[in-house]
Amino acid sequence: MLRYLTGRIVPPVVVGTPFPVGILLVNVFASAVLGAVAGLATSRAVGEEVRLLVGVGFCGGLSTFSSFSYDTAVLLQNGRVGTALLNIGLNVVLCLLASVGGLALGAKL
Repeated sequence: MLRYLTGRIVPPVVVGTPFPVGILLVNVFASAVLGAVAGLATSRAVGEEVRLLVGVGFCGGLSTFSSFSYDTAVLLQNGRVGTALLNIGLNVVLCLLASVGGLALGAKL
């Protein structure tokens, strides 16, 4: 539901060009949350049940590789190779950075 609402609220446009901003935002947010919960679980601040509930339940339902893949495929089909590569790069790099940041934050709490 949150992913759907984000897609409805966040316009899919960056600098006048259609771009799947909503999916990027939910993927980065979910990566940060999962990283933080994993960091908390590592430091024993939360139990395995919380890690699974938030990680698999919330983050798994929020982030979406299938929507990311679909959006990228549509960009490629429409000849927007540069935008598709930007989408891939931003999702991989920003989600990785969010995960690392979340892990570090969770481990310190």
